[in-house]
Amino acid sequence: MTLARPIATRQRIRVRGTVQGVGFRPFVHRLAQRFALGGFVGNDADGVLIEIEGARVAEFVPALRREAPPLARIEAVETFELASRGETRFAIAPSVAGKVTTQIAADAATCEHCLDELFDPASRFHLYPFVNCTHCGPRYTLTRRLPYDRANTSMAAFAMCADCAADYRDPANRRFHAEPIACSRCGPQLSAGIDAIVAALRGGQIVAIKSLGGFQLLCDAHNETAVARLRAQKCRDAKPFAVMIASLASLDSIAEADAQERELLHSVARPVVLLTSRRKLAPSVAPGLSRLGVMLPYTPLHHLLFHAAMGQPDGRGWQNDPCDLVLVATSANPGGEPLVIDDDDARRRLSGIADLVVTHDRAIVIRADDSVASVVAGAPMLIRRARGYAPAPIRLAREMPPLLALGGHLKSTVTVTRGREAFVSQHIGDLDSAESIRFFEQTVAHLLKILDVEPVAVVHDRHPDFASTRFAETLPWPAIAVQHHHAHVGAIAAEHGIDGPLLGLVLDGFGYGNHGESWGGELLLSDNAGFTRIGHLAPLPQPGGDVAAREPWRMAAAALQLIGRGDEIAGRFAARPQAAMLTQLLERKNVQLTTSAGRLFDAVAGLLGICGSQHYEGQAAMELEALVRRPTVDPSGWRIDDGVVSFAPLLERLAAPGVDPVAGAELFHGTFAAAMVDLASRIAAARDLNTVALGGGCFLNRVLVTEIGAGLRARGITPLMARAVPPNDGGLSLGQAWIAASALERADASDAMTGGQPTCV
Repeated sequence: MTLARPIATRQRIRVRGTVQGVGFRPFVHRLAQRFALGGFVGNDADGVLIEIEGARVAEFVPALRREAPPLARIEAVETFELASRGETRFAIAPSVAGKVTTQIAADAATCEHCLDELFDPASRFHLYPFVNCTHCGPRYTLTRRLPYDRANTSMAAFAMCADCAADYRDPANRRFHAEPIACSRCGPQLSAGIDAIVAALRGGQIVAIKSLGGFQLLCDAHNETAVARLRAQKCRDAKPFAVMIASLASLDSIAEADAQERELLHSVARPVVLLTSRRKLAPSVAPGLSRLGVMLPYTPLHHLLFHAAMGQPDGRGWQNDPCDLVLVATSANPGGEPLVIDDDDARRRLSGIADLVVTHDRAIVIRADDSVASVVAGAPMLIRRARGYAPAPIRLAREMPPLLALGGHLKSTVTVTRGREAFVSQHIGDLDSAESIRFFEQTVAHLLKILDVEPVAVVHDRHPDFASTRFAETLPWPAIAVQHHHAHVGAIAAEHGIDGPLLGLVLDGFGYGNHGESWGGELLLSDNAGFTRIGHLAPLPQPGGDVAAREPWRMAAAALQLIGRGDEIAGRFAARPQAAMLTQLLERKNVQLTTSAGRLFDAVAGLLGICGSQHYEGQAAMELEALVRRPTVDPSGWRIDDGVVSFAPLLERLAAPGVDPVAGAELFHGTFAAAMVDLASRIAAARDLNTVALGGGCFLNRVLVTEIGAGLRARGITPLMARAVPPNDGGLSLGQAWIAASALERADASDAMTGGQPTCV
């Protein structure tokens, strides 16, 4: 008996997601050969298009999903049956341009295969600081437009040598269509040798190097003179520096890390990870803090520096043991300006900071600072979302109209929506300078261009004086204003796909209230398109307005006045020339009030003598948190009246003479968390809700997240936390877009925007 031969069938397969620039086409080619299939694979504006034909077509799609390259992110696979053509050969087709609906991968740390070649004397990539392949290297920061082809990147200026061209054309090679492919014969070159860089660092000098998304400033983290000089020349008085170590083997000498933290450190994104410090570095690295930002090398250049340094004889401060080598690695952005990316700009702006400026001739198209993350309540939480994460999209639970959301003023990001995807930009920073605003505008233009999106509306914060609000007014699209804290809740709703009513506890520094008030400790009931304020912290005077946010002693004085001890202000703060005047100001009763949780933290830090003046945002709160080991609770430390939480009883205890700062910090954290659980659980029970979103910058505080999360769960309430974007203002733009999309679905919102008139939700 003769067995029937399997019938050949043909399918067209559309693959959507992050599938360009990640080795997807050669992977498909190998897969097709394995199953003896004919057809083709090609990039186009929608992602990857495949046609396959043969007897084993049914085995192809499961293997496609199961074995995808490490940097690929498959969002959807759509299949269509076609008539058989009898095709037996499989080819890789040229890319096709068009309306872009695909994605660009984030920059990725150097893979193990490339590291092996980097240190292999037999490899043509031996000691070449720009080695990369389809599994690693620059992506977003060198891409001008999609499709992701070499001609659309800053590598277009480098003609491939014969060997690189052969690798690039070979579907069996790991570098098939690796767009940044180059070697020492045909690729970018450093302006200084590795040995010269290492010699400068060993000699206590400061070195600026051009990295993936911008310049970094490096120095020896054990050398207090070098670190203090870097602080002085960068005008960075106290804000902590991140450090870079050679490998996980070096970690235990400087910080404590559990398995999750080690995994996050070694992830392909290679973020800076906040870890408990062992305090063995120069005192000026992270003054006053218990946690240290640590990262691993993520470019071949970084690896070469550690390799060269550890291979040299000791005697000038470094030993051959890799555990002894720790580098401060901080962004090269003098005076809070944007990260430097241009070579000429670097030589001009960084020559007064760095003793050696190292450039190379591969252009950085768009800035991307180092990402910062922490493991909080059992999972990673982003503090700054940039290199390694942006512009990977947030997958949404529903279709969204194309929107441009501009975020707030601090820790700025922008979001562009397209279908069921929200593309949140890299961290831009505070919009306090002309350079920062220019970077903000460049990011908007680049993201819209690379995604090929024409927004139907622009979304911004309600504050009329934010630079982002003023920029929105210059754009040609209808504008929607979203309240600041509502946007924080919206960001968590977007991430977790919640369309219905959601209770949101938002704790941060400042947000523009419904009538221009200073909000910052709010309990909101959100239905996405709108919200109701149903609870908040009791207002506290903020003498001096924004000045009080920089000088916690002023908030401490306000707390004393609030509890009837204003006569102590002049004596307690005698070293402050303004203390007597401040007492008179507070007595007039016409001082701006705030419900800000951040300002309450400042008040407590001032009362306990921990921080009287801040050199960077959040310093007082961070130093207060750094003292906490075991939070304690005063059950009588707060009162709740009609949704308003007063901490007057707790402030009475903390204002008493001789309170130990550690005991005070632990009492404040424990009592504040217990009060927030009390408030949220009361309202949740009254509204028959069992989920609470936790948003705002105060939820970067691990003690608060842990205590409030555990307290809510103990009462049967599920806490939702920001993971995909930061809980602080870095996530605002995502929340704005989510809320505006709901508003656009309402006929009255659409009517209100006719003619481009702004509307508020």
